[in-house]
Amino acid sequence: MSKNNNESCRLGTVGGQAVLEGVMMKSKDLVALSVRSTDGDIKTEVSKFYSVRNKHKILNIPILRGIVNFVETMLLSFKTLSRSADLLGIEEEETKFEKWLAKTFGKSVTAVASAIGMVLGLLLAVVLFIYLPILVSKLIENFLTDNKIILSVSEGLIKILIFVLYILLCTLIPDMKRTFQYHGAEHKSIFCHEAGLDLTVENVKKQSRFHPRCGTSFLFVMMFLGIITSALIIDFNTYVRVALKILFLPLVVGVGFEFIKFAGTHNNIFIKIISAPGLWIQRLTTKEPDEKQIEVAIVSLKASLPEIYPSEPVDENSNEARTETSAENGNTNSNE
Repeated sequence: MSKNNNESCRLGTVGGQAVLEGVMMKSKDLVALSVRSTDGDIKTEVSKFYSVRNKHKILNIPILRGIVNFVETMLLSFKTLSRSADLLGIEEEETKFEKWLAKTFGKSVTAVASAIGMVLGLLLAVVLFIYLPILVSKLIENFLTDNKIILSVSEGLIKILIFVLYILLCTLIPDMKRTFQYHGAEHKSIFCHEAGLDLTVENVKKQSRFHPRCGTSFLFVMMFLGIITSALIIDFNTYVRVALKILFLPLVVGVGFEFIKFAGTHNNIFIKIISAPGLWIQRLTTKEPDEKQIEVAIVSLKASLPEIYPSEPVDENSNEARTETSAENGNTNSNE
């Protein structure tokens, strides 16, 4: 098989996510989670991937498959972040309040508290990325102009500004900076795989850390699509617009998924122009990884694609990091 054909076959075969001191890679059937533990070893867990789209073919139609993918991705994200902390050996000590809650209301209160926290997080996202931009656009309408195009664009720019400020604040946190480095390692290793090159640290180093199929680009595409939907509902009052935007959200997610999917498997001038803003944002959400971080990404990618990268016996006397692999069944997800 020629190199070009090899590259074409590998486009979109694997996606990933940076986690605590590691990388999660997902292929069609497997999810591999690799982290570098505090003792320096690389620990890897591989689980089966079952998508609801495999059971119900109707969920594979365009747009709808993007909505399903988004939900499954969110579930996988929460699961892998939690599991990466376990593999690292991070043990969270219960506070006195948590102990009192468990003693008074039972262990199930922890799950309830987590659910409440998730709901509050979603409400905060609605306030920051839906209600606040609408409120600002209303002020612009009252004091400057009622031009629909200007109002819609200003609303979208406010969302982007909030998002960028949030990412900038995250970069000030040392642990988040390391996560962004693992994000860069994830992208670089995927590029190396898609190029049909040997997955070595040196080959991965040479790759770009900006990938068109990244979740960051997906969020930017959603914001752009939000500008279009804003123009359609600009004449409604604030609260109706908030409700309509929430109702439109699944459609925006579905369309955004189709674009990212298309952009990840095509490389022409149109795709480059449309993908450019999302790639610019990745300058904030990815950082150049070191060699040890690249090693983790390589281990995770290989574990997710055993048919392409069959496991090789490791010399016990070598200095290679030990990899612990376990198989377990899961019922989650999807990623880039």
